[in-house]
Amino acid sequence: MPESNDVRMTLNYILDHSVGKFAELPAIGMAAEEALSYQEFYDRIMALARHLAREGVKKGDRVAILSENSPNWGTAYLAIVRLGAIAVPILPDLPEADCHHILNEMEVPVLFISQRQLEKVYELNQKKLRRIITLDDSTATQEIIKVIPFSTYLEDARAAQEAKKGDKEKAFVEVEEDDLASILYTSGTSGYSKAVMLSHKNLTANAYSAATMIEVDKGNVFLSVLPMSHTYEFTLGFITPLIKGCKIAYAGKAPTPAILQRLCNHEKPKVMFAVPLIMEKIYKKRVLPQIEKNILLSLLCKFSLGRKFVYKKIGAKLLAFFGGKLEIMGIGGAALNPEVERFLKEAEFPYVIGYGLTESAPILAGGPVGDPTIAVGSTGKPFQGVQIRIVDPDPDTGVGEIYGRGPNVMKGYYNDPDATAEVITEDGWLITGDLGSIDDAGNLHIRGRSKNVIVMANGENVYPEPIEHKINAYAWIVESIVVENNGKLDAWVYPDYEVIDDMTNGQSRIKRRDFIDKLCVTMRREVNAQVAPSSRLARVVERREPFIKTATHKIKRYLYTGE
Repeated sequence: MPESNDVRMTLNYILDHSVGKFAELPAIGMAAEEALSYQEFYDRIMALARHLAREGVKKGDRVAILSENSPNWGTAYLAIVRLGAIAVPILPDLPEADCHHILNEMEVPVLFISQRQLEKVYELNQKKLRRIITLDDSTATQEIIKVIPFSTYLEDARAAQEAKKGDKEKAFVEVEEDDLASILYTSGTSGYSKAVMLSHKNLTANAYSAATMIEVDKGNVFLSVLPMSHTYEFTLGFITPLIKGCKIAYAGKAPTPAILQRLCNHEKPKVMFAVPLIMEKIYKKRVLPQIEKNILLSLLCKFSLGRKFVYKKIGAKLLAFFGGKLEIMGIGGAALNPEVERFLKEAEFPYVIGYGLTESAPILAGGPVGDPTIAVGSTGKPFQGVQIRIVDPDPDTGVGEIYGRGPNVMKGYYNDPDATAEVITEDGWLITGDLGSIDDAGNLHIRGRSKNVIVMANGENVYPEPIEHKINAYAWIVESIVVENNGKLDAWVYPDYEVIDDMTNGQSRIKRRDFIDKLCVTMRREVNAQVAPSSRLARVVERREPFIKTATHKIKRYLYTGE
């Protein structure tokens, strides 16, 4: 029988409850490989937790995980919180200096890591760190830094457990719903990384809400492609499937479309969570070319009925690409391009948009799945258990700052009461920093970040995000950012050089540069014809390398706006 103190809003309760119900079902594994059953997963977690406790890890200690997704990542996390210790998941894309800052500030006694991340801690001087465990069993750097492979550590844990068989082992300490489960460092668009403190209840409340919305049977597959160290994937793609008795299959490092298609054909997932960039790439690389290279399809798409007919046919192919069984594609972490969403809607593709922040563990609004009153371009209704209100709305547009309140709102920023007081009101509302409005059907519409609004010389507010969506809809553009420059608007664009190569095949370098310049001029004219006079672009400037982005692929604007 699983050990449980029956605290229903803890991660420990969810695990205990799930193994009790789904013991023999597959729980977690790499895609296209054999998965651990719920019982096997549970046994590993408990053995690991006991061994960590024997080595001195106790309630309130902070233990870090710096690794790509794997079943061992989840095992380590749930072993840490079993003890009442606090997991510190670190985004694998963070640079070495940021990792050092986190590990030093958190004073972790134990670090779980992967080989790809090891070089980031070679120069780490953290006196309290006494154990480094490689989740992928790497021992390649023993001469530089002493590590222990995860499988060896697990064998030691089981051996120690076997040796104590028959003895009365000390019970795990009580873990309450308001105890901290995670401290997560944001990698935001506005600089200054903050350490978000999330309790068991913050995470489980959001996961339970998601579980009520997602109607899938036990044994169905969730395919995971986003980092578990981000709350979006952790809450919805890890804890939610455990509640439902589903199998979690990890795609491994960011898969190419061809690899993703192969994994989907093998796993036939019912649920996936993605950032807009994934769907936007598929739309530009796989959908648009089918239409543009076929005269008949291009003609049909000029008419509403014809376009819906074509999109529905392509949508069926897209479903087949994802294995043919997909029932929910959750899209969040950044804003989805409206043109791509219109395609998904008319293609009858089973998508749902979500909106949230790390500080709300993470979802504030999204779905409910299948609600016909959800407006295209909105993020749907407030999540179950969450309240949303618009503060100081503009009397003409209804746009104001979005506040959210619910059991998922963080306990605050670690060691920073001033920053906490700036974003959480005395009565518990989270000030998101995002601007939006709520329509008559109760849908939340996001207009952009309050910090991103550009105030022009005539006093008019310009929201850069809608302009960027129009720019990014061009097949030859990967990404863009609109900035203010001496009272005028510039667009910096990073072209898709593969598309440019196809369009300029055989041309000289000079002609190729000239071709890009002409594309920029044409696009500026076309975009300006679609926006208000105050939002018109003065220049379009080519940028020859990608923008620096967050874990959910939002551009870190502060690096480019001089703020």
